[in-house]
Amino acid sequence: MIKIYTKTGDKGETGLLGGKRVSKNSLEIELIGEVDELNAFLGVSILFIKEEKLKLFLQDIQRDLFKFGAELAALQAPLAVQEKIAKLNFSRVEEMEKLIDEFWQELPELKNFILPGGAAAGANLHLARVVCRRVERKLVAVGQNLSLRLELYIYLNRLSDFLFAAARRENYRDKQEEIIV
Repeated sequence: MIKIYTKTGDKGETGLLGGKRVSKNSLEIELIGEVDELNAFLGVSILFIKEEKLKLFLQDIQRDLFKFGAELAALQAPLAVQEKIAKLNFSRVEEMEKLIDEFWQELPELKNFILPGGAAAGANLHLARVVCRRVERKLVAVGQNLSLRLELYIYLNRLSDFLFAAARRENYRDKQEEIIV
């Protein structure tokens, strides 16, 4: 039986891919943790979504976020390790853009800011969106010290847009009136 605990992190350090040890409060580990948090919020959001197509798409995004985290964990690894890591496929950004456009056509025109909330699916997608924005801000901070692929920034920016559109659509379909600011 493989044990879940290794005891290697008991003194506040953890290992990155490639073996480098870093503090658990390093910017890279904070970012990886926030990507994991976003992934968990998406998992909760999926619980409330009725449409199977959207559920499956969000699960694809969850898989992407695992790749995202692995790429971040390998940033300081030898090139041979970095090359083995599966990278995000940029086609997902195009898929998100297509769905955003489809959702937007279904929705009433947005003329004001709206309060995040609504029914369970929409409210949870709004929550995932704000977590995504936090991840994006942390990515920018990490990118000031480490070289990051432009695709990572684009992916998160588009994902937050997608989550906003999906939240609005879920609330619209659940007949939840948007509360304007």
